[in-house]
Amino acid sequence: MQIINQIHFRNVQGDILGGLTAAVVALPMALAFGIASGAGASAGLWGAILVGFFAALFGGTPSLISEPTGPMTVIVTAVISGLTANNPENGMAMAFTVVMMAGLVQILFGVLRLGRYITMLPYNVISGFMTGIGVILIFMQIAPFLGQATPKGGVIDVIKNLPTLITNLNPWETFLGLITLAILFFYPTSWKKVVPPQLVALVIGTAISLILFSGVEIRTIATIGKITPGLPQFQMPTFSTENWQLMFVNAMVLGMVGSIDCLLTCLVSDSLTRTEHKSNKELIGQGIANVITGLCGGVAGSGATTATVVNIQAGGRTALSGISRALVLLIVVLWAAPLTSGIPLAVLAGIVLKVGINIIDWAFLKRVHKISWKAAGIVYTVVFLTVFVDLMIAVAVGVFIANILTIDSLEQLQSKSVKAITDTDDQIVLTEEEKQLLDLANGRVLLFHLSGPMIFGIAKAIAREHSAIANYDVLIVDLGEVPMLGVTSSLAIENAIKEAIEAGRQVIVLGATGKVKRRLEKLGIAGLIPGHHWMGDRLTALQEGLAMVREKQGHSYDEMGKPFPSLS
Repeated sequence: MQIINQIHFRNVQGDILGGLTAAVVALPMALAFGIASGAGASAGLWGAILVGFFAALFGGTPSLISEPTGPMTVIVTAVISGLTANNPENGMAMAFTVVMMAGLVQILFGVLRLGRYITMLPYNVISGFMTGIGVILIFMQIAPFLGQATPKGGVIDVIKNLPTLITNLNPWETFLGLITLAILFFYPTSWKKVVPPQLVALVIGTAISLILFSGVEIRTIATIGKITPGLPQFQMPTFSTENWQLMFVNAMVLGMVGSIDCLLTCLVSDSLTRTEHKSNKELIGQGIANVITGLCGGVAGSGATTATVVNIQAGGRTALSGISRALVLLIVVLWAAPLTSGIPLAVLAGIVLKVGINIIDWAFLKRVHKISWKAAGIVYTVVFLTVFVDLMIAVAVGVFIANILTIDSLEQLQSKSVKAITDTDDQIVLTEEEKQLLDLANGRVLLFHLSGPMIFGIAKAIAREHSAIANYDVLIVDLGEVPMLGVTSSLAIENAIKEAIEAGRQVIVLGATGKVKRRLEKLGIAGLIPGHHWMGDRLTALQEGLAMVREKQGHSYDEMGKPFPSLS
């Protein structure tokens, strides 16, 4: 497997322009997400640089731009908050260790080739999950937007303290936040191709703060403070016995959310560039990037949809665009970091708040209730659990409910394909000769016809249909139209065959081939049925079944004492 991502020099101009444009978009977002996470603006910048560089270098999606994102920031915020509350002295170091562990989780996902399965989630679960993350981002930015410190404890504590936050708001900072939101909401679409709205909002908000509010003495405008130029401080992996379980769970959550977030963005990249990403390679690249980022004290990152789209629209097509973007940000951190010290926190809060609003899946929420109440119920359940309980619990519960409902629908549909017939009642398509043979059997041959995939929900239908007909001499199990046989359905068929054999009836298995036949053989059914009773042709099976009935009934007469009709 190719270790380095796809890099060539046939599109240098487009890649460098794409990387430069993505860097302009990334700067305000990195600062905002770093502050929002609690790790600081510097951690956000180093997360954008390191995740962006190493994910581009080792990933599997040429035009993908990786950096701290809304979903990842939500998790990192919760990790930092929880660990620093339990261990104020080493909590931040343990939080960066969780970022490293999350990277290892992503590498493991890639090595186990789980990439194609991670995004195989029902859309209503993904929609609810992303909407919940958007709601969390909005609530967590309310306090800095109003010029207050964010209450510890998440959304619930913000709601509890909302009256106090509103009462004590700083009007100057709230004004800056509103200016920022106004720019982001009403920014002309045609201008976005020239200058990203986030950068414009950042510059204008900071300029207003420095020019108009420099003499405000009522309440000082909170800013991000000075960022010291230079390389990041190395973070040794730090563990705590009492927090080990919490760190492991947080790492699993961060790794899973990062993988989902990234691979969904990869699909967007594929649709724009008409290419196909390598999901497992991308997960390994993302994992390596997050391990290095954690070691350097940066905020964890993932594939960023906005930055990726901007990169592609500006001409970026290979990993060179992601690498050049990271190098531009590196120059900013090493030589221009002091220029960011006057940026107001309220401006950054407005930027993140707008990200939260954009993450909410408004288009789907408006129409999900028109699709079905079940789909709407899953979406809002996942949203509630994401906001108020736990992100992974939300995904697990959503997937579980969605799968149960899907299985129920499939069971109802596939149950109609389980037919137990003893006469020609047009439930299944038979040739004229096959119909004649069934009629000649006079109800003593039971044709048990199955079609389509036999998932575990069909087991009850198999048992029900078989039990509905008690009086017959020969059971023909027709599996000719079954492409897949689940374990539970296999056991249900085995039970039907055993019941027939124990009742002294003959059994013929028809049309079992390939995986279906191997599944039955592994269950030991082959030992219950003679080899010549495994047949491939329905007409031959019906002829053999009729011959068995005649042999059992004395060759000439049925159980009513009437002679059997001739076959000719």
